[in-house]
Amino acid sequence: VDEHPKFGEPGTYADGPNEYDVYVVAQQFAFVPGTQEPIRVPANSVVTFHVTSRDVTHGFQVVGTNANTMAIPGQVATLTVEFDEAADEEYGLLCHEYCGSAHHAMEGSIQVVPQSQWNESMVVN
Repeated sequence: VDEHPKFGEPGTYADGPNEYDVYVVAQQFAFVPGTQEPIRVPANSVVTFHVTSRDVTHGFQVVGTNANTMAIPGQVATLTVEFDEAADEEYGLLCHEYCGSAHHAMEGSIQVVPQSQWNESMVVN
């Protein structure tokens, strides 16, 4: 996982006009990114999630949507979601596959932000 160019530095990457790829690594008991820092995506965009696991089978569910997949070690699950609602929305992330003693606490979030705020967050000083 760490040797893959995108999973080695998981996060949101622009893929085209209003199209983004998000690379997420699930591990006991967190989503990277997602748990310690939210996944940030621009409003009015199409987002393809690429999800894998570092250790055991996990679930990846975007609460309030039908986006739901399993994260299996050695495999990459891919799902596409359209975030076309108003900006400043937040979605929860949940693990829906029992992954160990702290499974119940494995959660995270996705923040949908205005395009201008997403661009600002990508500027490296």
